[in-house]
Amino acid sequence: MSLAKAYAALSANAPLTPYTFERRALRDSDVAIDIKFCGICHSDIHQVKDEWGGSAFPMVPGHEIAGVVTAVGAKVTKYKVGDSVGVGCMVDSCRHCKYCEQHLEQFCANGMSGTYNSTEQDKVTPTQGGYSNKIVVTEDFVLRIPENLPLDAAAPLLCAGITLYSPLSHWKAGPGKKVAIVGLGGLGHMGVKIARAMGAEVTVLSHSEKKREDAKRLGAHHYYNTSDATVFEKLAGTFDLIVNTVSAQLDIGAYLGLLSVDSTMVQVGAPDKPNTVDAFPLIFGRKSYAGSLIGGIKETQEMLDFCGKHNISCDIEKIAINQVNTAYERVLKSDVRYRFVIDMATL
Repeated sequence: MSLAKAYAALSANAPLTPYTFERRALRDSDVAIDIKFCGICHSDIHQVKDEWGGSAFPMVPGHEIAGVVTAVGAKVTKYKVGDSVGVGCMVDSCRHCKYCEQHLEQFCANGMSGTYNSTEQDKVTPTQGGYSNKIVVTEDFVLRIPENLPLDAAAPLLCAGITLYSPLSHWKAGPGKKVAIVGLGGLGHMGVKIARAMGAEVTVLSHSEKKREDAKRLGAHHYYNTSDATVFEKLAGTFDLIVNTVSAQLDIGAYLGLLSVDSTMVQVGAPDKPNTVDAFPLIFGRKSYAGSLIGGIKETQEMLDFCGKHNISCDIEKIAINQVNTAYERVLKSDVRYRFVIDMATL
């Protein structure tokens, strides 16, 4: 075992403070990683505050991890010391259920092991995340980061990137498709970049004017301010796919009205209170309201390779780890363009 340095929440709503804990000894199929950067995801804040329920403390958050391999187990074949790698939202799964066998480990029937606020597959040993200087992960849940992507800006791809890539790929965004991204934050800005690279016609739907120029810079073809009620009349029946990235409550029916016949709105933002969905906007147009949760390991590697090919990474603001509590406050105010990334050299 080895001693890891970190920042952790010791109880719900407590500020994150310095913390030390033990990482497991290297097993035959394990990869030891020196964490260089870790992104801050809004879900980190939800779990630190126990807004989704079931949070366990002390908690070291962080599942957007980028680093360098420092050691490998005797049976590791995929990685070597010095490789640039990432770890996303999962560190293991049962490997043998029907979903794992389909490379859908995020839906593991026996429960995937989250990178933090979860347990290993023994269902006893707690997992701790990436706001730390090192991590040990089985090689099958380690991702290779393309050499042309900077590690700091690549880190949020391990959650924000795959969270948008997966639904855009599954619902076949591409040439001839009109795709709308609701919200232009850490998730939404990745949706714009990826959908544009896939060849779709991309529209951003945002509740204000303040990000109009950013949306165009990121690759959006169109931008509409949804605080103007006439937008919903003007765009009625327009889109083949809408991806909702916001975690606030919305009038889902109004957005369903923007879909064309046989089209889908996908929820990836995770509100802490339920949204209400009226049946009639679904019935009239044979529309679908769906959800999507990250992606499996195979798809996550596919996403990273896609981003490497198209030179896509996140727009980030790099911070020292002692600024993490202030960063949380700023995330809640939408005061970041577009993802905070912690520089672990400051730990």
